[in-house]
Amino acid sequence: MIKLYSYWRSSAAYRVRIALNLKKLEHEIIPVSLIKDGGAHKQEPYTSLNPQGLVPFFQDGAVSMGQSVAMLEYLEEEYPQTPLLPQDSGARALVRQIVNIICCDIHPIDNLRVLHYIQNELGASDAQKKIWYAHWIDAGFGAIETLLTCENRDGPYCFGREATLADLCLVPQYYNAQRFGVALEAYPEISRIVEACNALRSFQAARPEAQADAA
Repeated sequence: MIKLYSYWRSSAAYRVRIALNLKKLEHEIIPVSLIKDGGAHKQEPYTSLNPQGLVPFFQDGAVSMGQSVAMLEYLEEEYPQTPLLPQDSGARALVRQIVNIICCDIHPIDNLRVLHYIQNELGASDAQKKIWYAHWIDAGFGAIETLLTCENRDGPYCFGREATLADLCLVPQYYNAQRFGVALEAYPEISRIVEACNALRSFQAARPEAQADAA
């Protein structure tokens, strides 16, 4: 059985939970606290599994890996039912463009360890931390909003009538932006897409509040 080491509020784990649900793959969620006792992700035995000390971590039989995008690509190749990438290569590239804006340009500099660093090591205040967070959300979402508005879409999701990897990455990042109080009125297209995605059971079951370790 597939195992996903996950933290309820991890947007990276959230992406993979959605994919597993959409593909209807039997799996086990193994909670890894990022908070309790300084974070189980920084301690043995978890660091023996994932030396990077991040969540999520993924196991499928003999296959093990960190990094959520690698997991999503693996699931797409190994379990092609309910495809999360379009068949057309150009359309796949557009999906990956959105994925990369979120997973390469927004998330890495807005995640928990970076926020802790700028606050604890560089002395940023809570207000400054929120300004930092909102700045990078706006930089990424502004580009995504323009791309999605210009795209001739026929359906409620980022690229048509079926959810893709773009939607799987967008919804958790939007959730985090709401959590940090970022004003999102400037992104009506993104907001409409997120609302459509969150109407699906696969997305609802993956939400942070639906997880067993939700605090």
